[in-house]
Amino acid sequence: MKVNFKKSGQKDQLTYYVFTTRNEMGEYAARDVANQLVKLQQNQAEIRMVFAAAPSQNEFLQHLIGDDRINWNQIIAFHMDEYVGLDKEAPQLFQNFLKERLFTKVPFKEVHLLDSSNENEVERYSQLLQKQPIDIVCLGIGENGHIAFNDPPVADFEDEKVIKKVELDDICRQQQVNDGCFSTIEEVPLFALTLTIPTLLSAKYMYCMVPGSTKRQAVYQTLNGPISTECPASILRTHENAYLYVDQNSFGDEQQDGE
Repeated sequence: MKVNFKKSGQKDQLTYYVFTTRNEMGEYAARDVANQLVKLQQNQAEIRMVFAAAPSQNEFLQHLIGDDRINWNQIIAFHMDEYVGLDKEAPQLFQNFLKERLFTKVPFKEVHLLDSSNENEVERYSQLLQKQPIDIVCLGIGENGHIAFNDPPVADFEDEKVIKKVELDDICRQQQVNDGCFSTIEEVPLFALTLTIPTLLSAKYMYCMVPGSTKRQAVYQTLNGPISTECPASILRTHENAYLYVDQNSFGDEQQDGE
């Protein structure tokens, strides 16, 4: 593999890598995840993974499903959040995004979809997640610094819940328009289900892919700001096996050369 990162570093316990292009970012991140899966599948009958659904994950997912070292039939898959109120056929529904790009592409042992139309879904999905520890979380960071749908107003580093229903803030909803998922902010749902921050942090390994100039401020705050719910992703700096992959557009050399 010829991809090399432009720069790497560490902030607290979080290791980060900077790449020239988002495709290089996705390829390198996929290789790292696959390497970890190869190690786990030698010692575990099952591997439990949580995936994010967002355009920022496209390159990573494309390279991941192309790695023939992975025994997908050992992997039990979950996703970390879901809109409330969308039609089940809506392409913006996160389970549909992941079905198209991942869940129907490789032979998982099990795939557990978040059904936000089910009034008992929080309890049902929480029980599924708690059956065994989570091995790997693959995630992104929102423009407001959210991880999953833990926006700053609802993020809680000490949350006692496994999953919760949240109201999305306007920055988060506008991001969905900026990403091309919706035409106007009025089309973006007001509510969603999300895994809480302690649930995400319970994973043994966390791999976070964040390309694009619209994420530059969030990446900067994640690495350089205080560890605070004002930038929920900053909590990644407390995880002993967390890795952040960014491209030069999201890293912003002019902001971070003096770090």
